[in-house]
Amino acid sequence: MYRKPILVSILLISIGIIFGVLLVSNLNTGIDLGFADSQEKKLGGSVPIQNPNPTIKALSDNFIAVAKAVKPSVVGIQVTASRKPADRQAPRDFWHWFSPSPDQPQREQGFGSGIILTPDGYIATNNHVVDDSDEDGIVVFLHDNSRFPGKLVGKDPTTDLAVIKIDANNLTAAALGESEDLQVGEWVLAVGSPLGLTSTVTQGIVSALGRSIDIIQATEGRSNYGIENFIQTDAAINPGNSGGPLVNMKGEVVGVNSAIATTNGRFQGYGFAVPVDLLKTVAADLIRYGEVRRGYIGVAITQVDQTMASAIGLGDAKGVFVQNVSEGSAGAMAGLKDGDVILSIDGKETNAPNELQSYIATKHIGDVVNVKVYRDGKTLEKKITLKGRQESSVAAGEGSGEKRTEKAESADTRESVTFDKLGMTVRTLSSEERDQLGVDRGVLITKVNEFGEAYNRRLGRGQVILDAEKKPIRTAADLKKVFDSHTGGDSILLRVRQTEDAVVFVAIQLPE
Repeated sequence: MYRKPILVSILLISIGIIFGVLLVSNLNTGIDLGFADSQEKKLGGSVPIQNPNPTIKALSDNFIAVAKAVKPSVVGIQVTASRKPADRQAPRDFWHWFSPSPDQPQREQGFGSGIILTPDGYIATNNHVVDDSDEDGIVVFLHDNSRFPGKLVGKDPTTDLAVIKIDANNLTAAALGESEDLQVGEWVLAVGSPLGLTSTVTQGIVSALGRSIDIIQATEGRSNYGIENFIQTDAAINPGNSGGPLVNMKGEVVGVNSAIATTNGRFQGYGFAVPVDLLKTVAADLIRYGEVRRGYIGVAITQVDQTMASAIGLGDAKGVFVQNVSEGSAGAMAGLKDGDVILSIDGKETNAPNELQSYIATKHIGDVVNVKVYRDGKTLEKKITLKGRQESSVAAGEGSGEKRTEKAESADTRESVTFDKLGMTVRTLSSEERDQLGVDRGVLITKVNEFGEAYNRRLGRGQVILDAEKKPIRTAADLKKVFDSHTGGDSILLRVRQTEDAVVFVAIQLPE
């Protein structure tokens, strides 16, 4: 009585086996059983370009080769620092704040990048990456993800560079190129750890050279001093890239990525790198001495524009203007004077203050440089032996001639003159005011109209005009006499006490 169900079961099992075999066979042999969806799908299409342009292929291969060669010489740097709440400043570059308690010292942790300089563990980075780090607050991550504690060797705030050391050997040191050879439009790669993403490579070009963006505010003694001669690039740089290399198409480091111009804290097309030529000098000193032993000329310098060039008879706007020569400095010993124009140094034209500063920054105390100087219509050659940095002392009106007596000045005291076309009013200083200001002569600027010529030349209320055309100015009438002797379009050189510590030359053009 059970024989029939058993036979039915055997039959069903046999049919299942046969169907399974046929299904597998269909999948392997492509036999169509009428189930279209059961066939294997071919994904994608044919290759559009079988033989890419050899030049493009070679360029791509070059990018790949540079990235492979450079990445082992780039490190990630994690920094921890403790600050009291009162010491906290606005977040810089890579910092991320942690605030456990508003009245307790707080721990800050950030991430930057670095460049291996030597096989035994000396690494370059930015000063702002490691500045104020805890004694044991530096950790270095290598390309292979190994990690080492880092020790600060030395730092140079004036260039935003620093050197740290790890206890390691047989590291891959980066090849250091020549930033002086860079050209605008040249391809470069930026390598580092943006936003904590280690071994990131971005590509761009050199957008500009010799940029000064007023971002370095190092303090030495009483003087704010920063050396800026940045390479500008559109290779993407973000927080965390600081201290990493900018490399050329040979894989040579040409700069140290340091800053971005941004309105939102992220890359917007403008990145800036410290030139490698400056890094070489700074790093060598930091490794050898723990500090930078930089030579200085001892001058305060400004840009020469066309108004200034016309005022001093130079003709073309070139060179850098010497506002002040510090007493006892290398420049003073070599015979430089206030009002000189430095046209070149060691045969290299200098048409911007940062060009001169960055070149001198590669020199040491005792090095000799040759400068070409323009003075009163003549070109002079000066040989300068660089000295260490010293503070300048500017005495307003010093050495400018005989002081006036109370009787001689009384008739002119409080005399006021308005120069309508310049947008400026001045008056003669009283003897009490001269004593208060520490000057022996001059006229006080009492009013400056907004957007006038005086305003545009950065003259301001409360400043004192000491000289005009290198002649002492004692009364408002003296200044009027100088201006009246010129016609519209002429430029006149003034010497102005702007603040207690700043006496500068200012060129002003008489409107036509």
